[in-house]
Amino acid sequence: MKIKTIRFAKLKVPLVTPFKTALREVSFIEDLVIIIETNCGQLGYGSAASTPVITGDTHQGMMSVISQFIAPKLIDREIENINQICQIIQSTVVGNYSAKAALELAVYDLWGKLYQAPLYKLLGGGSKDLRTDITISVDAIDKMLADCQLAVQQGFDILKVKIGNDLQQDIARINAIYQDYGQQAQIRLDVNQGWSAKQTVFALQQLENNNVQLELVEQPVKSDDFKGLKYITERVNTPIMADESAFSPQQVIQLLEQNAVDIINIKVMKTGGLSRAIEIANITAQYQAQCMIGCMLEGSIAVAGAAHLASAKAQQITKIDLDGPALGQYDPVQGGVEFKGPAITLGDAPGLGIIKIDGLQDITDGVWPI
Repeated sequence: MKIKTIRFAKLKVPLVTPFKTALREVSFIEDLVIIIETNCGQLGYGSAASTPVITGDTHQGMMSVISQFIAPKLIDREIENINQICQIIQSTVVGNYSAKAALELAVYDLWGKLYQAPLYKLLGGGSKDLRTDITISVDAIDKMLADCQLAVQQGFDILKVKIGNDLQQDIARINAIYQDYGQQAQIRLDVNQGWSAKQTVFALQQLENNNVQLELVEQPVKSDDFKGLKYITERVNTPIMADESAFSPQQVIQLLEQNAVDIINIKVMKTGGLSRAIEIANITAQYQAQCMIGCMLEGSIAVAGAAHLASAKAQQITKIDLDGPALGQYDPVQGGVEFKGPAITLGDAPGLGIIKIDGLQDITDGVWPI
């Protein structure tokens, strides 16, 4: 099975409610879809969202770097040589993590089809059933409480609360949510780099003194502030998780060697693909550190790949934040992984198991459609 062509498409899904964080506000899931066709007619699917404030990747940039630099080196490569293909993807250009991730996902999808097995089984095997949290966007307290109520009614028992744009207001938000829903759901906080180290210690010590028991706090400080993460971890009881600080295996080793965080958030779009995500999961196992598997604001193509990884690496990946498809008004992808409320169910079909994708807009001129 050889790679014959690599082409692009756009997939757009409206959100149930706008996605708001300390960094951005979004109303749609917009994915660049990568479609790799082989000489025997098989199709492999991957996708990536545009996250310029996080990874630096844009839809147009991803298409350009793939078509100009990476794709020409992949044509006629045998899918069975997946490690070689991933090495080419990783080494051809620096950065461009989401572009690499989308390509790798399509290659891994074809790898599963080559060997007629679902991806999670080829990666080591695991449970078909996973359970995700859901994101509560930062907003006015009444709106956040209403979103929490809806999430609990839908069966979610882990709430990932976005904060980070105003310290005192954030503390008030957390207190209100914990008071109303702390007994019904675990509460995770995602600050999205919105606080300083001293602000984080102040806020968490105040919350801890008020008996607010948070499962974890994600990326409270700027991505390059490793000293700040260590400062926080040494002064609070609440577990601290690195997200934007943990793109590469080298960064993960540095964070864990310094005891700067308790948990590592693995995102396929940050690592540059499944190959590096697997490497990071293996590294955390050596340090006996916990991992979360997360996603950007992505549709179910890319999230399916992350779900397969979470199943295969369940001993390391103990927390799941794969709610991207749940935030959309509908899922245009048929087959493969089923996303139903908090429940994620892996299928038995080969690779990612995708049968059909509704609403794909083919891109033939190399220009991202507005």
